[in-house]
Amino acid sequence: MGIRRDSPKNSPRKKTTLKHLFDLDPKPYVGSPFPSPRRGGGGTDYEHDGILSAISYCTSVFTFTDPQESPSQQDLKRLKLMDVVSLLKSPKKPLHEQLFSPLMSMVSVNLFRPLPPPSKTSIVSALPDDEELSTFTPLWPHLQLVYDILLSLVLNVDSKKLKDYIDHQFIRNLLYLFQSEDPRERESLKNVFHRIYSRFTSYRSFMRKAMNEVFLHYVFETEKHCGIGELLEIWGSIINGFGVPLKEEHKLFLMRVLLPLHKPKGLQVYHRQLAYCVSQFVQKEPALGGVVVRGILRYWPITNCHKEILLIGELEELVENIDPDQYRTLALPLCSRITRCFNSCNSQVAERALYVWNNEQFVKMASEAMEEVFPVVVEGMERNLKLHWSKSVKQLTENVKAMLEEMDPPLYDKCLREIHHRESEAHREQIKRQQKWDQIETAAAKHSHFLQPTKTICVSSH
Repeated sequence: MGIRRDSPKNSPRKKTTLKHLFDLDPKPYVGSPFPSPRRGGGGTDYEHDGILSAISYCTSVFTFTDPQESPSQQDLKRLKLMDVVSLLKSPKKPLHEQLFSPLMSMVSVNLFRPLPPPSKTSIVSALPDDEELSTFTPLWPHLQLVYDILLSLVLNVDSKKLKDYIDHQFIRNLLYLFQSEDPRERESLKNVFHRIYSRFTSYRSFMRKAMNEVFLHYVFETEKHCGIGELLEIWGSIINGFGVPLKEEHKLFLMRVLLPLHKPKGLQVYHRQLAYCVSQFVQKEPALGGVVVRGILRYWPITNCHKEILLIGELEELVENIDPDQYRTLALPLCSRITRCFNSCNSQVAERALYVWNNEQFVKMASEAMEEVFPVVVEGMERNLKLHWSKSVKQLTENVKAMLEEMDPPLYDKCLREIHHRESEAHREQIKRQQKWDQIETAAAKHSHFLQPTKTICVSSH
């Protein structure tokens, strides 16, 4: 008897189900981000190997400018990066610790790169009205996803487990990337850096010092940096969390870093963020208002009219927050600067300075030292009415003059008399000076022959 084989008729009939069909097909579904796990105990390892393979492929860097690069490979890398992002955002199960090292290595390879030299439009591109002139990096389709991966790691993984990978050098490298001219990259960097600051509490002191070094290098060395505004936005949220009374370290930051940032010629690029940081300090401790106002006056521009307009607005906001006990000491230097501004030949600066007198708090401050302030202001008003070329500036000057006359009519008249007296004295001095010059010229004309050179005639003997 040979071996018995069951014929199809004799063999037991299996039930065909969807589960049975799926079990027969070992190939994963095309739409799944990673290979599907096999049945049995090795499924986790198989999935782990697929993730590692995707991460390894993403370590290849494309420049998007080399014609030899394959567009299909660029698209494939983008798809694999999207798969990694979806894995990190999946709430099903936590990320395996063995993936931290390859993930952070892949992030470092893609992000930490030499930046191209700054273009001529780097400052202009940061202005709000010229966003279309910004320089955009061709790497952004990949960089955007890499920043999403890093942000997901920072948000979803315990900071203690990432400390071996996110260290001081990693933070310095992130700070370097703030020099990128692409505003999209700087925005992503701002979010990542701020999240690291909030979650890695032991790094906060180092991160503050590192940002301060960037600011000081910008102010006193280069005056070229694209990311000052984004770094100041981070600082704005940090200052908002400071407790009262402020620490001495934080006050020194205000005086040695924030106030000198009013000096560079690129102030208009980041002035909004800087003014917010400064106002936060004054709101927390109004006694710092005097230090801030004097610091801004120290860095007042001479020929940059746009900066003058910005600083006038900042001073006006500060007056509303400073301690009223400092009004008397600050009234004269502030009003003297505002007076020089509304005497400016630039009509925009003059009009902005005259509008300050519509601020009730500013008028209240000036009234605290009227005896010192009025002579300076009244003289500036009279000069505007006589000499300024702009009709609108003269009209605004008339309005402010009428308001000041109502505040203290006798003092205003006294100031006018003193002005007329000084003008008449100056006129008399000018007449005396002219008379002396006339006498000198007359005396010189009478004795002019003593000053003429003697004429000699040379006769040749030949």
